[in-house]
Amino acid sequence: MDPEAGGPQIIKVTPLQQMLASCTGAVLTSLIATPLDVVKIRLQAQNNPFYKGKCFVYSNGLMDHLCVCEEEGNRAWYKKPGRFQGTLDAFLKIIRNEGVKSLWSGLPPTLVMAVPATVIYFTCYDQLTALLKSKLEENESCIPIIAGIVARFGAVTVISPLELIRTKMQSKKFSYKELHRFVSKKVSEDGWISLWRGWAPTVLRDVPFSAMYWYNYEVLKKWFCVKSGLYEPTFMINFTSGALSGSLAAVATLPFDVVKTQKQTQLWIHESHKISTPLRMSTWAIMKNIVAESGFSGLFTGLIPRLIKIAPACAVMISTYEFGKAFFQKQNARRQQN
Repeated sequence: MDPEAGGPQIIKVTPLQQMLASCTGAVLTSLIATPLDVVKIRLQAQNNPFYKGKCFVYSNGLMDHLCVCEEEGNRAWYKKPGRFQGTLDAFLKIIRNEGVKSLWSGLPPTLVMAVPATVIYFTCYDQLTALLKSKLEENESCIPIIAGIVARFGAVTVISPLELIRTKMQSKKFSYKELHRFVSKKVSEDGWISLWRGWAPTVLRDVPFSAMYWYNYEVLKKWFCVKSGLYEPTFMINFTSGALSGSLAAVATLPFDVVKTQKQTQLWIHESHKISTPLRMSTWAIMKNIVAESGFSGLFTGLIPRLIKIAPACAVMISTYEFGKAFFQKQNARRQQN
């Protein structure tokens, strides 16, 4: 805002600084959220025969991906240490049987995907927001929705081929030469479009999530500032707004999250059982099957675990990101004064 209009001067943050702030947020969020998701996955694994010795979906709130475990008797970073009676019991048994380090199982591949995806996403959102504000009204309510949709659409599209490659790398140890051969074969057999398998359900889940998340975040942030009599949001306002907006968006988009899980399991079945014809079902066909087998409530399977991981992940990510931008704003202000 212009200082002559009665508000403090806004010091701009460069795209590189936004990238650094989002990168820090992605790493910190992954470190904090990964133990919660490891416990959630172990609890799911003991009750679902599909997961035993096969594969599961691993997530830290910022991203989801398929982890393929080797059959029992072979080495794998996932080992089931016995029956769990609940979340706390799972924490204690995992630590006792496998050590504290096992709570961060799968962290390296998570960071490989989370960091670039988050950097692209958050930097694009802020750049698009600034562009739209210069073209539209400053307080136009549709700005966070448009920026959120475009930024997420772009991030999902860019990262999707890396997701397929990383999933293959997790199934067993591959040399770079073997990985290149796999990608080349995939492209020659099914075309370049095959590298974006699972893109549609991911977009259907992530794009609406992004639109709802950013709109609610901006609304809640302004509301908390008005209630607190503040011009700029504090760390706790950003944290609380991120947790609430993330929770609301997570509930609304859960059916597409369930569908994406089904899509990823199809990929595993195709790769593991050497099926010559890929198992392909549309997003809507999968939804119909789920409703037919489990009722409408089947589309909201895993609601509580999803909220448990999404709320803190969104809160930590956005508050860390905003803190990083505030830090760089202060640095830029000092440079301008000097």
